[in-house]
Amino acid sequence: MVGRACGLPAGQGVLPHVYCEPAMTTVGSQDTTGPMTRDELKDLACLGFTADLVMQSFCHTAAYPKPVDVVTHHSLPDFIRNRGGVSLRPGDGIIHSWLNRMLLPDTLGTGGDSHTRFPIGMSFPAGSGLVAFAAATGIMPLDMPESVLVRFSGTMQPGITLRDLVHAIPYQAIQEGHLTVEKKGKKNIFSGRILEIEGLPDLTCEQAFELSDASAERSAAGCSIKLNQAPIEEYLRSNITMLKWMIAEGYGDARTIARRIAKMEAWLQEPQLLSADPDAQYAAEIHINLDEITEPILCAPNDPDDARKLSEVQGQAIDEVFIGSCMTNIGHFRAAGKLLAEHEGQLPTRLWMAPPTRMDESQLVEEGYY
Repeated sequence: MVGRACGLPAGQGVLPHVYCEPAMTTVGSQDTTGPMTRDELKDLACLGFTADLVMQSFCHTAAYPKPVDVVTHHSLPDFIRNRGGVSLRPGDGIIHSWLNRMLLPDTLGTGGDSHTRFPIGMSFPAGSGLVAFAAATGIMPLDMPESVLVRFSGTMQPGITLRDLVHAIPYQAIQEGHLTVEKKGKKNIFSGRILEIEGLPDLTCEQAFELSDASAERSAAGCSIKLNQAPIEEYLRSNITMLKWMIAEGYGDARTIARRIAKMEAWLQEPQLLSADPDAQYAAEIHINLDEITEPILCAPNDPDDARKLSEVQGQAIDEVFIGSCMTNIGHFRAAGKLLAEHEGQLPTRLWMAPPTRMDESQLVEEGYY
């Protein structure tokens, strides 16, 4: 994938520790670093983006803006649109929930948020300076990281959810000595490496993001997930509809959105997906048998590496519950609603719910969940 982004001949990749400058097809900027990215774009004398699609979000400051944030909300959208970028609006929702729906398969990107982890293709999150450089020049300097392979096998057992599979990765790594919870002398095989996940090819792209997004908690440099063609085709068709809606609603730059729609439609006409070389070598291989995951796996508070089976923490008092953030999709709220419908009386905990996008909120209200 990186080899293709570097313009190498078909079938040639980039080996670990090799310096390269791959094309960044999709670039995301978020609002807490957006003003810095804007200043750095000015320093680069950028009057128009070279990256195919640059998107600006306002998900971190929209709910409780400070006076300086209000100024940013009014000035930054035009700055992005005037250079051919796509600007969301304050209150639209989380950057990843939108940026993921603008992606092209087997392409690379970057973003100014550590959780910029694509469900299709691959991203290398960066700071405001590199995001500005990638947007302006269309490339990003990269020392190619090593990879860690995580391969699932077997069949998912009743009562087990995708979140349990997310947590199964650090749990299995702990069992094999690849990861430690203790901070002193900490071991983390994933740190600075690409997490390559196989064995779950029929996941939807929304589900794949739940896995790839968690690679940020592993301190991985990036993540790729091998999916079948069908869920990607379904995802792109839905995304084309959304992008056409954005143009109709006055989002800009309309030419950039239309160009991305055309490239999605072109891929659907001739769909092709890259696969790992059969003789690929990895820094480590972790194999997880789904038949052996028979109870939920959780992470203890304040440390996403501290994965434990439910039986290990059973009976622990819970005071507060939060369902939201970039780790959620609309299905989580529907599932929570069905569970709450079976509960009678006052909840014994304090429950917070925050749908990730304006669209999800509207749909959940319409369905009677929110």
